Amino acid sequence: MSEMNRREFLTLAGGVATVAALGLPEAGLAASGQPFVLAPLPYPANALEPVISEKTMGFHYGKHHLTYINNVNTALALPANSQFQGLTLEQIMLKTANQAAFSGLFNNSAQAVNHEFYWGSLMPQGGDSAQPSGKLLTMIDTAFGDYAAFKNKFRDAAVGQFGAGWAWLVEHQGKLEILTTSNADNPKTRGMKPLLTIDVWEHAYYLDWQNQRKDHVQAVIDKLLNWKAAAIRISA
Repeated sequence: MSEMNRREFLTLAGGVATVAALGLPEAGLAASGQPFVLAPLPYPANALEPVISEKTMGFHYGKHHLTYINNVNTALALPANSQFQGLTLEQIMLKTANQAAFSGLFNNSAQAVNHEFYWGSLMPQGGDSAQPSGKLLTMIDTAFGDYAAFKNKFRDAAVGQFGAGWAWLVEHQGKLEILTTSNADNPKTRGMKPLLTIDVWEHAYYLDWQNQRKDHVQAVIDKLLNWKAAAIRISA
């Protein structure tokens, strides 16, 4: 990473690197009375290039994801939300789901959860270079026919999601399913276990791919999906 790029990224990230170095609580591990902070990425900001550029990561992770965290912290300071203090982001998401009075807190906590899960759903040299195997592959074959058929169905679901949202591979009642959700929704609010996700909000790809959502999604599936993480998640 060049000095200029490093400086630009740290500026966009709002001091994330400094926060991490101080050992403050990571997202999802807040103690009562303490704010959530942005969890570090599991890889360098340029590690997913050329599918997802460092510039996109700077804005997506360093601005969008960080804003959701900050919005949760602001909301938790309000007396009306005191009952949620000391909970994890996931606990807040689940307790506020489908509660109109807490829609803002749900949207921001769920988006914080979704994004942290999304970063873990990707890896350098993933996708076809690290295909699923064992139990997970058997479940894919049972649910979708084979790995190639799964890829096509996952791509079509992600591309077909109207407007902002997410495409998910989930485990539900012992079987694999593909699910799409709008805006901030998360499969856990429906009793499902997410294994992988693709973010199809425009901010996830527009700097790199403009309106070519299908090409972006295909590249993510082919080159970045973290099947190692999915195998761990299904066994958890």
